[in-house]
Parts: sequence; C-alpha cells; structure tokens
Amino acid sequence: MTKPSPSKKPLVLLVDDEDRILISYNIMLKSAGIEPVATLDDPRKVMPFLHEHEVAVIVLDIDMPHISGRQLLEEIVKDFPAVAVIMATGTNEVDTAVACMQGGARDYLVKPIEKSRLTASILRLLELRSLESEVSALKESLLSRELKNQDAFAHFITASPEVRAIFKYIEAIADSPFPVLILGETGTGKELIARSIHLSSSASRELVVVNVSGLDDTLFTDTLFGHSRGAFTGASASREGLITRADGGTLFLDEIGDLGIPSQVKLLRLIQEREFYPLGSDRPNRVDCRIIAATNKNIRDLVASDNFRKDLYYRFMAHQIILPPLRERREDIPLLFNHFLETAARDLRKVKPSYPPELITLLKAHSFPGNVRELQALVYDAMSRYESGILSMSSFKTLLNLEEAALGESMAPDTEVEWHGAPGEIPTLKQAEAYLIHRALEKAEGNQGIAASILGISRQALNKRLQRKEKKAGQPT
Repeated sequence: MTKPSPSKKPLVLLVDDEDRILISYNIMLKSAGIEPVATLDDPRKVMPFLHEHEVAVIVLDIDMPHISGRQLLEEIVKDFPAVAVIMATGTNEVDTAVACMQGGARDYLVKPIEKSRLTASILRLLELRSLESEVSALKESLLSRELKNQDAFAHFITASPEVRAIFKYIEAIADSPFPVLILGETGTGKELIARSIHLSSSASRELVVVNVSGLDDTLFTDTLFGHSRGAFTGASASREGLITRADGGTLFLDEIGDLGIPSQVKLLRLIQEREFYPLGSDRPNRVDCRIIAATNKNIRDLVASDNFRKDLYYRFMAHQIILPPLRERREDIPLLFNHFLETAARDLRKVKPSYPPELITLLKAHSFPGNVRELQALVYDAMSRYESGILSMSSFKTLLNLEEAALGESMAPDTEVEWHGAPGEIPTLKQAEAYLIHRALEKAEGNQGIAASILGISRQALNKRLQRKEKKAGQPT
C-alpha cells in the first residue's frame, strides 16, 4: 500500500491484489503527470481509506479475494457517489461490462490495459469532476453576496457590479486546472485580474508575468523554456526559463494575440501535456502550473484569419473573462481619480489638492480610449503642473482636446448619436443639432462648458443655440 502525499489535487486510487500491476499502473500514471496516486492491495481497506481521504477516481479490479470489485462498486456508489469508478478485469465479457456500467461505474477496461487507454480514461474523469466542482462553486458564489477572499481583489479599485460579478467568477474557477483567457482593451487591468486569480487560488509559488509581444519563436522559447548548453553560439551554459519559476504557481502570458504560430504550437503542448522542450534539447521537461493569457485583440478575428490556432483557442474556451472598458463603468472614475490623486501627491511629494466637482463630470464625459492607464497619466500630469490652491481643470481640458484632435475625433466614440425618426428618414439640420445638444448636455450632467467641449464648439456658441431654442419654444403657436 502506498499513501498519498499531502496535496490539494484530486487523488487517484488504484486497487488490485497483485503488486506488480499496482506498480505498473503507478508508473504509467506518474509518467503521464497524473498525481497524486495511492495504491491498495487489499479490498477490505478501500472503504476505510475513502472515509479518511478525498478520492476523485478509483481504478478497481473486479476479481479480488475477500471482497469482489463488484461488491465494492455497490458500496462506493452508495456511500461516495462523487467518486468516479473505473472497473478493470482480465476477462472481456459483455454482460459483466454492462452490469458494472449499470451499477454506477464510469468506465470498463480490459487487462492488460494500455497506458494511453488508462490515462485517457482517468484524465477525462478528472476533467469532468473539475467542471462539476466549478459549476457547484459558481452557484454558491452567485448566491453569496460577499467575496470569500477580499484581499485577493484589494488592488483592483471598482464599484462596478459587472466587475464584482467577475470577482465572484474568479473565486469559482480559482483552483480549476484549465487555462484562463482575459480579454479587454488596453489599460483595463488585465494583469490585475491575473493577479487576483493567482491570489484566489491555492498556488504555492509565485505569479510569473511574461509579455510575449514582439518575441519571435526562438526568443519566446529561450525566455519561457530556457536553453541547454551549446544550443546556440554563446550558450556556454544551460539556463532555466521562466516556466521553471512558475512551477507550482501561475504563468501569465500577456499580449498572447501577438504570439507567432510556431510558438503557439509549443504553448499548446505545454497546456495539453504539461511538457516543454528547452531550446536545443530533445528531452522534455515536466511542469505543473496554472496558465493565464490575455490580449486586447479580437481573438475570434485572429482565429478566422488563421493568425491564431483553433485548437489553442479551444483550450482557452473553458474560462474566459471579458473586462469592460472604463467608459462602460463610469461609476469607477471618481474612485480611481481620488486613488491616483493620492498616489501622485505622495510620489511627487506634494499635498493632495482639492478639485472642483465639475472636473469629475468632465472626466465622466470622456471616452477614455486608454482606459484606467490613461486616467492615471492624466492625473499624474496634472499633479506635476500643480503648485497650490485648487486643482485646475484647464490642464485636463487641454490634454483631452489634444487627444481628440490626435484621434481625429470631435466627439468621444460613445457619444455618437442615432436619429430615431421614421425608417429611412433623414433629420433636418435643426433636428440633428437639437438632438446633439440634448445628448451632450445629458452626458455632461447639465454642465454647459463640458457639453460645449464635447460638441467641439465654444460655450458662447452653445449658449446662443440654447437661447435661440428657448425663444422659439416661448413663441405662441
């Protein structure tokens, strides 16, 4: 009998009265990266073992002394229905196989069992168990209002219900073995989300961040997997890649949408087989880490244009997180603004200034194509100019106007309006003007100066248009 080592991974139990078979199965599974594994050569010890350990899968021999495998199957299904049982026998009898499957077995294997058949069956059941656990955890998380581990999300400043829902989803998938793909525009906080996933998990080692943008296949392989001595000119000694640091922890690959096809093939093997080849080596190394990737590109468009492998994309389909841009969570702007104001004042050794309420309205009216990172840059620039008194709005207005001019926009993208007249009807210039003014004022929360800035006109010009509209509305019909 072999006992499992302490681990939070699902345990695989092998039960057979022949030691040589147990040794053979154990070697098969460990060479395939399936751990931890425990073995029992006495069927009478199975039920007590299940009461003491959390077992995910049992490979159970049918013909054993004292208690048959079929008798044990009945007891296991009754007392431990969550445990998946694979029946193993030396006789290929259809009636026996049918009876075992009807009795609750998940699979039926005939000895001598091929390694590929045994490992494939166990891996399939482990994946199924993982998915079932995630569904259960997600249900529990959605029913609970509070996060289990607030500290894992302390670095992400938000009041957005959409982002809070993402936090709950992260807690549900925290210990899933499947990779995670984070999608979102530049500056939305994808690396912060990766850090939250890592902190929410039971990973024992560190989070390793690798930006793969601009890396060709050779540099990608050397950076991530390392190289052996003599792999290339100047390689006088072997070197471990960053993947070794991530063993037992989490690997975060940023900008995965820029990864070349040859590198994608190597990443796919790493995910599927948990193996990698250092540059210049023909012997694979094994690694156990959670893989998280992120991109600001449309991943489906990349797949459709053959710039991203379908099989790799399908491996990332298990868990996908889409981060909303800042313009879709404007309630976060005041929180983030105050946070950046405090950190900028501290970093620049200045007193945190007060600011006019209209400044927040101005910021809320902006589209923020650079998202949170852009807001941070705006605040730091304003604090660099600040000397005393109230923080001026002028520096913010100047930078926002310069940005819109550089982007060729007179209005933020999300302030574009649609005419809601009859189908096919074109609005008159007066109708279009009235509607644009209405939308700009609505977005600026009634502030005419900000509304004028959105419309690309002066405040005086906006006032004239509003006065003309009021006079017309006051004329008798």
